[in-house]
Amino acid sequence: MATVGEGLDKAVQGAFTRPIPKSAGAQMRYLVKQHQGSTRRVAELLGITQRTVERYVKNQIKRPRADLATRMEREVRKRWQPQIRARAKQTAATTDGIVIDTRARFGYTAAPGSTDDARLRHLTLALPPHHAARLFDAQEQGATEQQLRDIAAEALGETYFRDNGRRAHGLEVEFTDLEHVEFDL
Repeated sequence: MATVGEGLDKAVQGAFTRPIPKSAGAQMRYLVKQHQGSTRRVAELLGITQRTVERYVKNQIKRPRADLATRMEREVRKRWQPQIRARAKQTAATTDGIVIDTRARFGYTAAPGSTDDARLRHLTLALPPHHAARLFDAQEQGATEQQLRDIAAEALGETYFRDNGRRAHGLEVEFTDLEHVEFDL
């Protein structure tokens, strides 16, 4: 199942100008550098011993277990190129907006006499910058996945279903089953 938070992270990672470090030693050295040289903090972050971190830094261990490799890559991606990440978010929030591609079941609350049956739809839509800003701000403030979905549903409702206030006044839209979601800057 796709999540909105992961989709936003992946979209920002598309703006990276250099690839993340490939080898386990390089990834571990990067994490240690990001934590001001503290192998203890990196060990706590990854759930391994401090000695294991030191051995990766010295290239005494070269191939991590699959679960550790996944955790290391995830933590490096979170911290990789922070200025480029911030610039991409700022550009999306001020000038370019963000493109959402989703396949979901949309539920409606509409005026009496109209249908409110949920329908499965596949939408690819460019959202204006103020919606991108709301999504990124909520994510940075630690919003839950449901809150991010609500913001995305509100953005889709305003942009696609209500056509920025030109039709379907009073229509409220919500994600009920999210099968797929991707974002692009």
